Amino acid sequence: MSVSELAEEEERPKKRAPWGVIALVLLTGLALIRNGSGEFDVGPPQPANAAAADSRTSGKTGPGAPVPLTFSMPDRIRIPSIRVDAAVMPVGLDMEGWVDAPPPEDPNLAGWFSGSVTPGEKGTAVTVGHVDNTQGPAVFYGLGALKKGSRVEVLRKDGKTAVFEIYGIEVFAKTNFPGDRVYGNSGTPELRVITCGGGFSKQNGYDGNVVVFARLAEVR
Repeated sequence: MSVSELAEEEERPKKRAPWGVIALVLLTGLALIRNGSGEFDVGPPQPANAAAADSRTSGKTGPGAPVPLTFSMPDRIRIPSIRVDAAVMPVGLDMEGWVDAPPPEDPNLAGWFSGSVTPGEKGTAVTVGHVDNTQGPAVFYGLGALKKGSRVEVLRKDGKTAVFEIYGIEVFAKTNFPGDRVYGNSGTPELRVITCGGGFSKQNGYDGNVVVFARLAEVR
């Protein structure tokens, strides 16, 4: 996509399908993010049971809560606690109806799913990335090591930074992926960061996805 085309995309928000429909596609679609080789001596860290998201926890609302932002495409994602600082490109669905992950050749590249809201808007924004490639660990290799309270910073093309606080990290089997829970709209600006995880086999790749649950904490 050329610079001019990206600029045009920035100015024209797309009509988004309801998550109730898209989640069914992503339920199988996220299996595409299996391009990681999984063949290294030490596998990626996996979330601890204590890091599971508490569904009873709600986002901050009312006075003092961050005001949801308007549409603006993400430019970079930073997760200081695991030293992530990566460019973000828009990704859609591939020809088979699966979420199209960023090119695996670039280990430091994340994707924003363009069927979701942009980070900071009211709703659930979705970012994806590889855990590894044939050369070694990739952008989201360390997701499973994150802890509740850690921050995810998304730099947007409008110059604002949406800062999200993590409230859960879990790994889900791809054969039983809880789409409604992961992608559901809580009524506040939220973010999901997703990569491969769980067990690995050469025949089927990773059998799960690590999912980071985060909500907007501040805007800079």
